[in-house]
This record gives sequence, C-alpha cells and structure tokens, in this order.
Amino acid sequence: MNNISFLPAGDAALTVEFSREISEETNSKIRFLCSAPELTRLKGIITCVPTFRSLTVYYDPMQISGKRLIKKINKIMDGYSPSQDSEKRVFHIPVCYDEEFAPDMSDVCSHTGLDRQAVISLHSGTEYLIYMLGFLPGFPYLGGMDKRLETPRLKTPRTVIPAGAVGIGGAQTGIYPLASPGGWRLIGRTPIKPYDPKRKDAILYRAGDYIKFEPIGSKEFYEISSLAECGNYKITVTEGKK
Repeated sequence: MNNISFLPAGDAALTVEFSREISEETNSKIRFLCSAPELTRLKGIITCVPTFRSLTVYYDPMQISGKRLIKKINKIMDGYSPSQDSEKRVFHIPVCYDEEFAPDMSDVCSHTGLDRQAVISLHSGTEYLIYMLGFLPGFPYLGGMDKRLETPRLKTPRTVIPAGAVGIGGAQTGIYPLASPGGWRLIGRTPIKPYDPKRKDAILYRAGDYIKFEPIGSKEFYEISSLAECGNYKITVTEGKK
C-alpha cells in the first residue's frame, strides 16, 4: 500500500504528495513517477512538475478523470523499488572561491565561525543531490550541504548576480546559471555554463544527478571560461553505483 496523499489542484491538476519531509528516498519516488511511461504516455496527461516532496500532474479532464488518474498512479507506484534508482551521475563543477568571485565569503566565515579554507573544504567536499531544477533554467536545488555552512540569505537581495555565481542560502547551496536578482551569499563562481541554449542539451544536468564542486584558481577560471565560451570545454562526469 502506497503512503501517498492526493491533493486536487483545481479541476485539471493533481498534486501527489509522497512525504512531509525532504529526503533522497522521497526524491527517488518523485523521479520514478515523473518519468514512468505508464504516466507520461497516458492519454490526457499534459505535463508533470516535480518539487522537493511532491509531483503535480496536469491533465485534461475531458480525457481522463482525477479518480482514474489516482488509480493509475497507485498502480505505477506499486512497481517502485529503491534498487531501480541505483545508478549515479556526478557532474564535477569547477569553482573559483577567490575573493573577486566571493563577495560574501567573509560574511559566511563570520556567521559560521569557520575560516575561508574550512568553508571551501566543506563546501567542495560533498556530492550534492539535485532534487529539482527551477527558478531559472538550470538552477539546481541541491541537498546535502554540511549544516556547519548554513548562513541566512541577504536581508536585501542583489538586483544582479552574475551567471555562474555559487552561493549559500540558509541550508542550501546552488548555482545561478544566468545573471539575475538573488539573495544568496556568494562564495564563488564557476566558469562553465549550466544553461546554454546553443547546446543540444541546453541544461547541463537533470534532477537526480549529483554535483561535486571542484576548487580552482583564478588563472584556471579564465582559461576554462574562454574554452566554455567557444563550446570547447568538456566537463568531467563520473558514473557509478550509489
């Protein structure tokens, strides 16, 4: 029996809530359902939108009823097994933590009581699960940041944050793939492009992948940036078992 809650969202959408807590297991179930052919190819299904704890399914009520959709989802989830989600792709993202790219590093150090090198070591020492993408194309919502790095967002957000900026916002860390406003504390920048509409796959990674930040110096940052601008930089991706 699946411990799932179904919440109608109007007459043409259904939110499937798997848990009240954020966890890798919950994320695995969301991705399993979101990619299940039995759902995505079902007549009347328009699109699926994943979040940390749930999946909202948009459908055409003239082609499928909410009641039938719930029955179908329960049947699909009866076939879920954690062992089906055993593969792991890790994207190794180069990040320069030098002062010119880290305007809020001193604030993070002050708040956490850690020195700069400790912040870098902790931040780059984790493989972060991408729970979902949102806010901007290619903005990864990452899980697994060391609690010692938790730092509140800026009281007044910046109106412009450069593309590639890496920041900390509360208990989360992430990459700004495009220049945009934002309130996270910036501690570094990557020279690669998480989002590039000129690529075949415009977004570099997807939900369920992992990100590992790799510290680099400013010289290497500019070298990689030049290669990435021309589409000649190949990011390192490792695959294996969880």
